[in-house]
Amino acid sequence: MENEKNNETAPFRFTVPTRHNEKLRELVSRINSDEELKQLWRSANVNAVDRVGISDHGEVHIKIVANIALKLARLLMDADIPMSIVKDHGMTNDDAEVVVVLAAALHDIGIAVHRDNHEQYSLILAPAKAKELLDGIYDVRERTLVMGEVLHAIIAHRWDVKCLTIEAGVVKVADALDMAEGRSRIAFEAGEINIHSVSAQAIESVSIREGKETPIEIEVVMSNSAGIFQVDELLRRKLRNSSIEKYVHVVAHIEGTTEKRLIDYYTMD
Repeated sequence: MENEKNNETAPFRFTVPTRHNEKLRELVSRINSDEELKQLWRSANVNAVDRVGISDHGEVHIKIVANIALKLARLLMDADIPMSIVKDHGMTNDDAEVVVVLAAALHDIGIAVHRDNHEQYSLILAPAKAKELLDGIYDVRERTLVMGEVLHAIIAHRWDVKCLTIEAGVVKVADALDMAEGRSRIAFEAGEINIHSVSAQAIESVSIREGKETPIEIEVVMSNSAGIFQVDELLRRKLRNSSIEKYVHVVAHIEGTTEKRLIDYYTMD
């Protein structure tokens, strides 16, 4: 019981597997020391969850998206797919990882202003914070270059904005993949019964691994076929407007032989 209590009050830690990337390790350390950024995450979540009634968009979402994006990027690197910052600017895969993680950390801070058009508000808030977090890790020229790549990934995580870089594509798709069971329950449990809430409730798990025919295979396990709407509307439309669609294979299926009943009845008022 004491351990559970301690876990409940333990401060949030932003963590990703930094491996041997010293720049990424320093960035993560700075993020964890940044109280302003943490408060932006908390304020964003108040607007998302308490005021709008949608799923978590705070620090837990940020951590999940950062880890998924980094995993997607590394699977592409392992398959010798060149990162855009390497191909176009002569930098390294380590720098690409910094872009991906920092963009994930900042992509939803605009929700602290408003959920609607939050990508634009994130773009307003992010430059000063990105500059602060990157200062000293890079010289002025490289910092400016990395910031531009980060800001592009932030605005391009909106489903209908075209991704011009691989890094932006992995952030965009990672954002859509935060949909496993327990991550999208708020509207459903609040009694908001519609295709969005029911389909989100039907997603059991999301697995990401190296594919046999493509660098990335994404498996979505559902408890009910209503989850197809979540895969089709949320994931597919982001994947199609990303820069990495041709590198990704998605498979979705229902676990077991019977479907889980999600609602008992539905009436139209």
